[in-house]
Amino acid sequence: MDSDTLQAFQNELICSICMNYFIDPVTIDCGHSFCRPCLCLCWEEGRPPMRCPECREISAKSDFNTNVTLKNLASLARQTRPQNINNSQNICVLHKETKELFCEADKRLLCGPCSESPEHMAHSHSPIGWAAEECREKLIKKMNYLWKINQETQNNLNQETSKFRSLVDYVSIRKVIITIQYQKMHLLLHEEEQLHLQALEREAKELFQQLQDSQVRMTQHLERMKDMYRVLWETCHMPDVDLLQDVRNVSVRADLAQMQKPQPVNPELTSWRITGVLDMLNNFRVDNALSTEMTPCYISLSEDVRRVIFGDDLRSAPMDPQGVESFAVWGAQVFTSGRHYWEVDVTHSSNWILGVCRDSRTADTNIVIDSDETFLLISSKRNNHYSLSTISPPLIQHVQRPLGRVGVFLDYDNGSVSFYDVSKGSLIYDFPPSSFSSPLRPFFCFGCK
Repeated sequence: MDSDTLQAFQNELICSICMNYFIDPVTIDCGHSFCRPCLCLCWEEGRPPMRCPECREISAKSDFNTNVTLKNLASLARQTRPQNINNSQNICVLHKETKELFCEADKRLLCGPCSESPEHMAHSHSPIGWAAEECREKLIKKMNYLWKINQETQNNLNQETSKFRSLVDYVSIRKVIITIQYQKMHLLLHEEEQLHLQALEREAKELFQQLQDSQVRMTQHLERMKDMYRVLWETCHMPDVDLLQDVRNVSVRADLAQMQKPQPVNPELTSWRITGVLDMLNNFRVDNALSTEMTPCYISLSEDVRRVIFGDDLRSAPMDPQGVESFAVWGAQVFTSGRHYWEVDVTHSSNWILGVCRDSRTADTNIVIDSDETFLLISSKRNNHYSLSTISPPLIQHVQRPLGRVGVFLDYDNGSVSFYDVSKGSLIYDFPPSSFSSPLRPFFCFGCK
């Protein structure tokens, strides 16, 4: 192969972004190839949609498999290039020969005679180029893991931002429903109402600060990860000798950075007791509001908890192929007027749905609950995280999940449905007033695990 052809061949193994031989090359949709770290950094700094750095064609995806053939060719090209081992520091003082081998045990460069000495004879030795390629492969794995952590942290940061916005709206809504709740009670409770609102304000301020601090920590962690990623990237492009001598320090720094990943915040407000509320509600107590007949069913919640589907077999829950076997219990009677209060024990279930539904919904075995005249409080457990929410409207409840009995108060004439944590004597949620036009029946569904 003449020199021009060889040069052309080697040029095909050079990344157009970093102008070095490929490291972990990937070939994107348009057919152009780049180092994966170069492409990640390029797309991280740019704006969507993702485009090819050469032809500017839009790429439909962001994750590609390594081009193994191109990776192997680039590795061979790197190993055949002239090594920077001819300076005086790389000449063995004892044997006056060039150090061309790398001792795996001592992490040192050796000349041929030194490698055969009693001190190193039992150790494993490799040519510098081969050892450097092995080292690069380990660094690439660390870079891939760092990038994964970066993406996870970015997702967590986005979630924290979403939580912050959700909590702002939720606190505003909660102030309204607490104010309405206290307006229903005696004027002598006005002082307690003010104290309650002030406590909510202080607690919300602390939670806002925690979320803001969490956002700052995650933003700083992202920057540290990016900086560490760049350091590893630059280390990969070091001359072989410098790379081998510096890799231990860089690896330790990368491992330390990975251990400092911040954890997300779960904003949760305290449920404060409302004096006398349970005494008032018990004036409207309904005995045996729920029938004793339990209907087995499979329940499924949409990801945003906006829709509930349950039916008599697993196929009735298409949103969740791993549907949880549950039991549904309907009210023993329907309500068309008046005020009614009942309690349900949720102690032994993490996943449950509780509230009132339009009576006509009980006729079908396969039911979708997502529209008017359905007032439900939902407790769900996903990935070891408990959440409390409502539908109509869908709203995450940033309060502590009730662990004992939950009270349900239906004021049919005034179009009101409220939920209470009985053990704390506190309000969980009060649906905005509406006008009921259909008979309403109590409903309770709980998971068997």
